[in-house]
Amino acid sequence: MKRFFILAVVVSALYSCNEYQKVLKNEDVKAKYDLAERYYEEGDFKRANRLFEQIAPKYVGKPQGERVMFFLANSYFQRKDYNMAGYQFERFVKSYPKSDKITEATFLSAKSYYKLSPTYSLDQTDTDKALIKLQNFINANTESEFYAEANAMAKELTTKKERKAFEIMKQYNKLGQFNYDMLKSAIAASDNFVSDFPGSEYREDALFLKLDALTHMAMNSFESVQKERLLSAKAAYIALKKQYPNTKFEKESTDLLERIEKELQKFNTEEIKESK
Repeated sequence: MKRFFILAVVVSALYSCNEYQKVLKNEDVKAKYDLAERYYEEGDFKRANRLFEQIAPKYVGKPQGERVMFFLANSYFQRKDYNMAGYQFERFVKSYPKSDKITEATFLSAKSYYKLSPTYSLDQTDTDKALIKLQNFINANTESEFYAEANAMAKELTTKKERKAFEIMKQYNKLGQFNYDMLKSAIAASDNFVSDFPGSEYREDALFLKLDALTHMAMNSFESVQKERLLSAKAAYIALKKQYPNTKFEKESTDLLERIEKELQKFNTEEIKESK
């Protein structure tokens, strides 16, 4: 029985392969359509995709065209070819704006770009595209069954962009130990980060990095501008403590404040001497 079963499976596979090759090569569009749909329903998206690719141009403007184009786009998606899936879903949305599948197609178009989004350390162009598409979908489809998933994906991508911006800021601050101008970049990056991502989980870290960068800048400044920069560093400490009274950087920030106050005391002493 076991041998018979194996033989039946082999024969069935060979027949299916021969059938696929035969239909693939002939000019019968209806036969290709029927077989493509069968493969699609069976989850054989590779074969279905190849057949839908061949017949899609033949169904443009015909009643079955909408169905064929959606299946073509989704077969790309199921095969994890997200570049082509995104492109084909976009075409579907433009071609059939009144389709019953328009919400799903719009969502899957955005999800295709979400799938293309790389790790935070790489270029985030596809992340930006995905966020725009996801946000547009979220704004227009608050009652959709895909709404929660779209929100979760948008939040994940936003966090990824935050991490990217935060790591750049950290790098600027680190390089500032050897390159004074990098400290200016670190401070500007911190201000931009806090403004661009007000609810970020890295906000506290960004505020501390600004304090750290401002302190190092002040300590290495010419005397003519040092007091002003020390006061800016102190203001950064106050801002950190105001927003995070129990900051996780308590020791580090307190140590920096002590250095700032010690340097400021020198100016206070000199000002007292000059006033006498």
